[in-house]
Amino acid sequence: MKNFACSECGNTVYFENVKCLKCGSTLGFDSVEKSIVAISEESASAAEGEATIFRKINARPGDDLVRYCANAEFGVCNWLTPESEANVFCKACDLNRIIPNLSEPGSLLAWRALEHAKKRLVYSLLRLGLPFDGTASTKGPLTFDFVRNAFTGHLDGVVTIDVSEADSVERERQRQQFDEPYRALLGHLRHESGHYYWMVLVEEAERLDEFREIFGDEREDYDAALARHHGNGPAPDWPERHVSAYASAHPWEDWAETWAHYLHMVDALDTAAAEGMDGHGLKLDLRDDIYSSVTFEVLMARWIPLTIALNSLSRSMGHDDFYPFVIPEPAYDKLAFVHRVIHERAEELRKHPIADGKETLNLTP
Repeated sequence: MKNFACSECGNTVYFENVKCLKCGSTLGFDSVEKSIVAISEESASAAEGEATIFRKINARPGDDLVRYCANAEFGVCNWLTPESEANVFCKACDLNRIIPNLSEPGSLLAWRALEHAKKRLVYSLLRLGLPFDGTASTKGPLTFDFVRNAFTGHLDGVVTIDVSEADSVERERQRQQFDEPYRALLGHLRHESGHYYWMVLVEEAERLDEFREIFGDEREDYDAALARHHGNGPAPDWPERHVSAYASAHPWEDWAETWAHYLHMVDALDTAAAEGMDGHGLKLDLRDDIYSSVTFEVLMARWIPLTIALNSLSRSMGHDDFYPFVIPEPAYDKLAFVHRVIHERAEELRKHPIADGKETLNLTP
């Protein structure tokens, strides 16, 4: 995640901010610019239920009138939508199909945590130039259900997250139960989104042969594979072939775990570059866009020394390693495959933009 600057005064602001602490300007996230922008009130709502219209400060004429997403009233969203669009939800909230029942105690706080994580995922998808709204795929949109007493998982484009995952105590209990050192909301969302993108970037793109050569044959009985994994534990040699123990359960889970790991790496490196961090003498160049302009080899050359430095810092503070993983050669090849299919799809969409019915989508990062 890069840092942002207030477009009114230049002060450093951050992804979740709604107010600049230096000049007091109101802020919102513009998903087209992929940036936090300062806004000023253009006209107050004329009637109850109507949204206040804002003007983006220092914006281009004709592209400056916006309003907050309808979910801003609940304190779960700071994204903006063009005033000209009929849809009251932003690009991220529009992907929701079911939200928590807000009449239940604790549901609003849980939803805020879920949206916080989901918006970081959607931000990464935007930066990578990937389709997620169905306009560039026959698979339909990526969709989210946030419900109680449900199994976290994915089915035909719908990502279901049990609301209890937003509770840190419950999440820690499940982390220990399933021996998952990096169990987190954002990790869940990245993992489950990987199943969606398997359909879009592998199955739909007719890359099954290449996938099977690297990950294995996904036609293996999925339910039986998971039952075996949960009953007997991971394959003993999983550290030699996978990024995690769960990745050894089935080729689909191997892909989803590798996909999530790749998104972890890219976002962390982007953040490190924004903060001017070095890894064992390796300078992270702010001129490079980690999401789009570096090769996989450069990505890994920066990732490994950064994790070594962060592990050393974590130990200095008396904590476990920040990055408790070792990437074996087969997992390296899997990560390289993820990198390749993402960038080839993004390049295809840049060369052949698609129309969403209103305008041509510009997917240039």
